[in-house]
Amino acid sequence: MASEATPSCRLVFCLLISAAVLRPGLGWYTVNSAYGDTIIMPCRLDVPQNLMFGKWKYEKPDGSPVFIAFRSSTKKSVQYDDVPEYKDRLNLSENYTLSISNAKISDEKRFVCMLVTEDNVFEAPTVVKVFKQPSQPEIVNKAPFLETEQLKKLGDCISKDSYPEGNITWYRSGKVLQPLDGAVVIIFKKEMDPVTQLYTMTSSLEYKTSKADIQMPFTCSVTYYEPSGQKIIQSEQAIFDIYYPTEQVTIQVLPPKNAIKEGDNITLKCLGNGNPPPEEFMFYLPGQPEGIRSSNTYILTDVRRNATGDYKCSLIDKKSMMASTTITVHYLDLSLNPSGEVTMQIGDSLPVSCTISASRNATVVWMKDNIRLRSSPSFSSLHYQDAGNYVCETALQEVEGLKKRESLTLIVEGKPQIKMTKKTDPSGLSKTIICHVEGFPKPAIQWTITGSGNVINQTEESPYINGRYYSKIIISPEENVTLTCTAENQLERTVNSLNISANENREKVNDQAKLIVGIVVGLLLAALVAGVVYWLYMKKSKTASKHVNKDLGNMEENKKLEENNHKTEA
Repeated sequence: MASEATPSCRLVFCLLISAAVLRPGLGWYTVNSAYGDTIIMPCRLDVPQNLMFGKWKYEKPDGSPVFIAFRSSTKKSVQYDDVPEYKDRLNLSENYTLSISNAKISDEKRFVCMLVTEDNVFEAPTVVKVFKQPSQPEIVNKAPFLETEQLKKLGDCISKDSYPEGNITWYRSGKVLQPLDGAVVIIFKKEMDPVTQLYTMTSSLEYKTSKADIQMPFTCSVTYYEPSGQKIIQSEQAIFDIYYPTEQVTIQVLPPKNAIKEGDNITLKCLGNGNPPPEEFMFYLPGQPEGIRSSNTYILTDVRRNATGDYKCSLIDKKSMMASTTITVHYLDLSLNPSGEVTMQIGDSLPVSCTISASRNATVVWMKDNIRLRSSPSFSSLHYQDAGNYVCETALQEVEGLKKRESLTLIVEGKPQIKMTKKTDPSGLSKTIICHVEGFPKPAIQWTITGSGNVINQTEESPYINGRYYSKIIISPEENVTLTCTAENQLERTVNSLNISANENREKVNDQAKLIVGIVVGLLLAALVAGVVYWLYMKKSKTASKHVNKDLGNMEENKKLEENNHKTEA
């Protein structure tokens, strides 16, 4: 058996080192694999019946072969050649498909599947292509700010770990930036990692900015290729702070200048429209030729009316660039004459004046005891009802909180004045005596009966209004009396008296008595006359009786006599 194996081995060796025979109809075959994936390469040959074994090799750049895997058709055993770069990465299946794990860029080679018989060698080449998608591009080394009209590096756009290498494009607000002399400068470079053989692409952008670039987004993208075609990955947006010089200065007043009043604090704020804004300014105040250097704010405290005027501010190094504003410090003065507590006598005159001085027209309102008056008070002759608490109030409606008020408490005093009146009851049996008193402070009233000096306590008083009230009593005197009303306050004691006669009541009683007596006397006289007549009648009747029998025939005479008797009785 050994003697027979030797010629076979020699034949195989000769065949392997001789030129390979390609199977007719087989061309180049390409396998694409992503970096890090497993490369799978089918043999693409029909296995012959007299197959001895199959082998895989790859070709070096100079064309020399490197065998990497062997599989016997009889023993079904697999042997892997000692090639360091493929150690533990290969797998050869029964149908002679070769798999390479963890695909690397160095795996981009021409691999060949070889099937060997006793009299022939068949080969099928496969080209391996490895692709690696780059990382998302990122703008790094960004400029902290850009200055208008200056060519300055904006930043670097970097995309890493690409295979093959990609290309980087810059955009401003979505539009491609093309190199432009003195305005757009783009420098591109690529580097390959010697270990991974992956590329890192870097694109630097120098850009001449203007105020139109404020808040404009800048981006970059990487364009790369893979088996399915061209791909693009965009970076995140980057917005840059644009520095530009101040072109205009403005001045602000806080609180708003149309509402500044005496006693307020004023804050002047000067602003420049540059970026970054100026931090220091010169402030010019009314009546002060020299400016005051300050930050962008200047505060005036407890301002007075003389602070009214023009206020200005400017840049420190460019005083020609100036802003100004006019400030009016509103004021309101009120003078009430007289004011406070004033005591006057009844009938006196009292001129009252409320004088207003203000930075603009002011409204004036008069109040008495919290009731609004239609006009200002004027007293040519004071009355008790004029007393009260008067308030003169004024305000500037356009200026919040600017109000003034002064008050006058008017007291009207007067000595007690008395007036007494009498009223008789319709029955004539009683009299109502009223003592009307006027005065301030309120006088105290006392009633006395002259002669006896008795004080009358059972009185009725009215309310005390506007310095007036009354006290009344009701009496039924049996005799003439004199009533005295005394009114007294802190100023004086006043006395007044009224005679009350009982005659009217007596005359009425006497008249009634006389009438009764007259009636009684009349009745008595009538009774006396009737008695006399009756007596006479009876006497005549007896005389007549004696003559009746004597003269019965004279009937008409007797009848007349009887009629006369009746008349007499009547």
